[in-house]
Amino acid sequence: MPSVSPEPHELSIEDCCSQFRILGDGIEMSYWFSGQLYRGPDVSLAVNDPAFLYGATVFTTLRIYGGSLEHPLTQWSAHQARLVQVLGHFGWLTPDWPTVRQGAEALLKDYPLLRITCFPDGRELITGRSLAPDLAQIQIQGIGAWVAAGDRYRRSHPGYKTGNYLGAWLALQAAQRQGTQEAILVDAQGHWLETSTGNLWGWAQGQWHTPSLGGDMLPGITRQHLVAHLHQRCEPAKEILWTPEVAQAFEALAYSNSGVQVVPIHTVVCDRSKLEFNPQHPALEALRTAFAVN
Repeated sequence: MPSVSPEPHELSIEDCCSQFRILGDGIEMSYWFSGQLYRGPDVSLAVNDPAFLYGATVFTTLRIYGGSLEHPLTQWSAHQARLVQVLGHFGWLTPDWPTVRQGAEALLKDYPLLRITCFPDGRELITGRSLAPDLAQIQIQGIGAWVAAGDRYRRSHPGYKTGNYLGAWLALQAAQRQGTQEAILVDAQGHWLETSTGNLWGWAQGQWHTPSLGGDMLPGITRQHLVAHLHQRCEPAKEILWTPEVAQAFEALAYSNSGVQVVPIHTVVCDRSKLEFNPQHPALEALRTAFAVN
C-alpha cells in the first residue's frame, strides 16, 4: 500500500516560508520533498523504501551566505557537482535540478543551513536548520575531542556522503559521553582522518597541515575551499598522513565544515593520554579569513 504524505502547503514560493506551524518546543519547521513544500516535522516514506531500510541516500549540507545560492561562499555549484558525481557512481536517477533549486530558494530565507538529500529514484528532500547557538563562542574558545578508535566508528563508504552515518554518529555519541564535543575518526592503523562532522587542520613548523585524502575519509567541500584559500595566500597546506606522533607536534588544532566554518580544538582525549592545543593561536586567523564576507 502506498504511503500517504502530508498535504503540501498551498502558498507561493515568496510567501511560503513566512507561515509555519510552531511546534511545541518553539521550533519553526518546514521542508521540501519531491517538488512540494510541506509544514511540520514529519516526512512520509514507505516501509520498504531503501532510504529507510538501508540509508540509501546521498546528501550535502551547505551554508547560505548573503541570502543567495549565488554567493561565492555558498558554493552551490560545488555542492551540486558533488551530488551529481556520487549519483553517477551509484547509478541512481538524478533529480530535476531546477526543482531542487526552487526548493532551496524556498527555504533559504529562513534557514542558514540547508541539507539537500537525493534518493535513488530521483526524489529530493531539502531540510533547513539554524546555526549552533554557541557557534560564536566555540569559534573563539574551542572544543574538546575524543579519539574514536574501533571498527564500529568507521564510516560505510567513507568517500561518499551517504545517509548511512551510523559509524560517525556512534563516535559522536561516545565522544559526548567522554565529556567532549567531537570525535576524531581513525583508520585501522591509527591514522587520524577527520572528525565525525568535518575535516581536520593542524599547525606546526609554520604551516597548516591536513590529512591527505584517501579511501577512508570524506573530501569535504569546506576543506577544498580552505586548501585553495591557503594556496592563494602563498601558504599551501601540507597534506600528509596523520599518525598520532604527527598530531602530538601540532601547536594548534581545528576542524572545519560548512556549518561551523572553522572551530579550534583545545583538548584531545586519547586512550591513555590527553593532548592540549592553543585555541587562540594566531595562525587560526588564516583559516578564518577564508570566510570573510565582502
